[in-house]
Amino acid sequence: MQALLAIARLTFKAAFRFRLVPLLAVFLLGSGFLLPAVIKHDGTAQGFTQIVLTYTLGLITAVLGLTTLWLACGTLARDIDDCTIQLVVVKPVTRWQIWLGKWAGLLAVNLLLLSLSAGVVFGQMLWRARQLPVEQQEKLRHEIFVARGSAREPMPDIEAEVQRRIRERVEKEQLATLDLTELQRLVREQVKAELQVVPSGYVRAWAVDLGAAAARLKDQPLFIRVKFFVTEKS
Repeated sequence: MQALLAIARLTFKAAFRFRLVPLLAVFLLGSGFLLPAVIKHDGTAQGFTQIVLTYTLGLITAVLGLTTLWLACGTLARDIDDCTIQLVVVKPVTRWQIWLGKWAGLLAVNLLLLSLSAGVVFGQMLWRARQLPVEQQEKLRHEIFVARGSAREPMPDIEAEVQRRIRERVEKEQLATLDLTELQRLVREQVKAELQVVPSGYVRAWAVDLGAAAARLKDQPLFIRVKFFVTEKS
C-alpha cells in the first residue's frame, strides 16, 4: 500500500512539471469566470441553469479529457526516457501497483482541477443569479439548487388476492398441466398493474411515507413532481 501511494504522489507531482497542465488549469478557471458571463439565456431560472451548466461542464469535460490523455502519455514517456520506470520495476513493487498508482495520481490531478473549476462555475452562477427577477431567484433557490429524492407508495400485501385469483383460474380452466410459478408471476404483475390504474370518474389517493426525511422537511417548502400515464381510451 505504501508503494502504491508513493507512486501516486510522485505521479501527482510530476504532472505539474509539464507546462501544459498549469496552462490548462488557468484556462479552466478563466473559462469558468468568463464563459457564464457572456452566455445569453431566456431569463428563467431553469433556462439560466441549463445553458450555463451545459456549456461550462462540456468545456470542463473536454479539457480534463485532454489533460488526462496528455499526462498519461507524457508521464510514462518521461519515466522511460529518464530510466525512472526501470528503477521502480526492479524494486519490490508489483506491476499492478505501478499502474494503479499512476492511475490514482492522474485521478487526483483531475479531482483537483474539477473541484477548482466546479467551485468557480458555482460561484459565478450564484453571482449572476442576482440579475434574475425576484420570483426566478426564489425558484432557483427552492426548486433547482436543492437535492431531489424519489419516493413511492408502499406496496400493500397482495398475496391473498393473488392466491384467490389463482384458485379461481385453476377451478375455472381445470388445467391438468399448469405451471404454477409462471401463473403466480403473471397474476402478481396483473394485480400490481391494477393498483396503479384509476378508472375514469374515480378518485385515488396516494399516501407516500417519507420516513426520516419527513421530520427534517417539516415547515419547509416542498415541491412535488409526479408523472401520470394517460390512455387514449377511457
